[in-house]
Amino acid sequence: MDESSDFSVSGVFADDARALTARVRQLPREAARNARERFLASHVATVYAQLTDRRTKQLRLEQLLVAANALVDGLTPSAAELAREAALPLAQQTGVAIDQMLFVAQVLNHRQSGEHLCRAMRAPRPDSLERLAEFARRGQLVLPAANLERIGRACYLTLARPAALNAEDEQSLDDVEIAVDLALLDTQTEIVVLRGAPIAKYGGQRAFCSGINLSRLQQGRIPPLWYLQRELGVLHKIYRGLAVGEAQPELFEQTLEKPWIAQVDRFAIGGGCQYLLVMDSIVAASDAYLSLPARREGIIPGAANLRLPRFVGDRLARQLVLADRRIDCDSVEGRMICDQVVAPGEVEAAVQALVEQLTSSGVVSFAANRRAFRLAQEPLELFRRYMALYAREQAFCHFSAALSANLQAHWRRANRRDGAASDNS
Repeated sequence: MDESSDFSVSGVFADDARALTARVRQLPREAARNARERFLASHVATVYAQLTDRRTKQLRLEQLLVAANALVDGLTPSAAELAREAALPLAQQTGVAIDQMLFVAQVLNHRQSGEHLCRAMRAPRPDSLERLAEFARRGQLVLPAANLERIGRACYLTLARPAALNAEDEQSLDDVEIAVDLALLDTQTEIVVLRGAPIAKYGGQRAFCSGINLSRLQQGRIPPLWYLQRELGVLHKIYRGLAVGEAQPELFEQTLEKPWIAQVDRFAIGGGCQYLLVMDSIVAASDAYLSLPARREGIIPGAANLRLPRFVGDRLARQLVLADRRIDCDSVEGRMICDQVVAPGEVEAAVQALVEQLTSSGVVSFAANRRAFRLAQEPLELFRRYMALYAREQAFCHFSAALSANLQAHWRRANRRDGAASDNS
């Protein structure tokens, strides 16, 4: 449905919406899900246009889904349904949240609606803007799962879940995105360094990121929407910049972006490895390694399937994703991803030297060149279509019996090892 027809079928839309509401209350879950899908196949543009005042208002994913339920009762799960599910371990959940993901998949699959949603998710968060003046004054922000500090002409964003080997969870999703917003909005710096916090288990040495927190996932605390919020929010802001000014075609879009450097100590597992695929430069310790244990976990590793082949080629990308291959940073394959590999004790000095090199003559042309690379390699249209598929497939992976079995096996292994299950290591 094109833009001109958004409201041309309002009578049909209203009739179909009433019929859908009546049907989903009576049909079994699968039949109700099919009815929602058929409704959205015909009316997703109209639904999205009404929710966003003809795409003049930006709604984040979580706001969009609440508004969709209010617009058409039964189109997405209610807050009460989601709350009941969230109180249960993942293995006991019924998959109510799948219908949220299917709704988002339909929105993303419609070009105008999907592009508008992608842009809305790249706008600075309101709670980020509330902290901007304080960060501008103090140059420091400490959150439960992320820290941001201005040092010279760089912002240093630290993933800070040391008890869980800097694994990602529901708290880190919000904290890291706030930190990303502030790092990009900060007018006193030109570059951002992403690193992991020191880990007591490793004698106070830093570790980058061990991926999604499998304990929180098994406990049902990480909903499937988390994956989309991470990809469309945190990672997309790093890769494509904050959306500022009026909406424009991609070629002329105004973005607020900076070069990003990753400091990789010890490991970058799962989501940690995904971060590397949106970095402009990577400095790694020679004893560090990379992995994407998607097969072992039973999920899709974010946008890695889209981005990884650009670094290592299709064969090696498939081995990483489908065969649980591990890559040492100090190897031929590792150097396809990492720009510099240095001795563990020299990583921080190498990062500082790179910061000085990149900022010594300004970074205006750097931003222009990264935009040119991005347009050639991953135009918004390609990303949007990938995320539409990802939303649908990841929803069913999240609630699959295979994922629950993998998490149970991890839990038993971790308990045997050290009495805790908090990471991907």
